[in-house]
Amino acid sequence: MLVEGGLVIAMAQILSMYVIYQMPQGGAVKAANLVPLLIYAYRWGGRAGMLTGLVYGIVHFILGFKYSVHYLSIILDYLLAYGAIGIAGFFGGAGTVKAFFGAVYAALTRFAMSAISGVVVFGAYAPEGQSPWVYSLLYNATYMLPDLIINLVVLAVLYVPVMKGLRRVNTNHR
Repeated sequence: MLVEGGLVIAMAQILSMYVIYQMPQGGAVKAANLVPLLIYAYRWGGRAGMLTGLVYGIVHFILGFKYSVHYLSIILDYLLAYGAIGIAGFFGGAGTVKAFFGAVYAALTRFAMSAISGVVVFGAYAPEGQSPWVYSLLYNATYMLPDLIINLVVLAVLYVPVMKGLRRVNTNHR
C-alpha cells in the first residue's frame, strides 16, 4: 500500500507538469493528474486515499510553481483540496457509477476548498464592486470544470480495466 501510494503521488506529480492551460493567479488545467490518486483511493479506501492526497498536496506545493505562500492558501489549496480527492475512495468498489459520483463529489470538495482560499487569500483581486465569493467561484470554475471533465473522461476509459487488473493481482498474490 505504501509503495503504491508513493507511485501514484509520483504519477500525479508528473502528469501535473503537463499543463494545458495556466490561470494568472494560480490553478491550471492539467493532463488528468487526479486519476492516479482516484484509483488509489478506490483500491485502498477513503482514509488511505485522503492521506495520499494530502501527501501529494505537500509534494505538489514543494515542486510546483507557487502563486501564494500564505499559510491559509497552503492549507486550503494544497493540503485540504488534494486530500479531499481521497474522499472518492468511500464511493469506489461498488460499481462505475458510484465511483464516478465519488470522483465528482471529491472534485466539488476540492473546488470548495479552493473557493474559500480564493475569498480569504485572493479576494483583493476581485474587480471593484464584485463580491469576492462570486469572483472566487467563477475564477476556480474556469479551470476546475475543464480539469474535472478531463479527469472523468480518462477515468471512464481506465476505471474498469484497471480495477479488474488490480483484482486479478490481489487474487494471484494471496
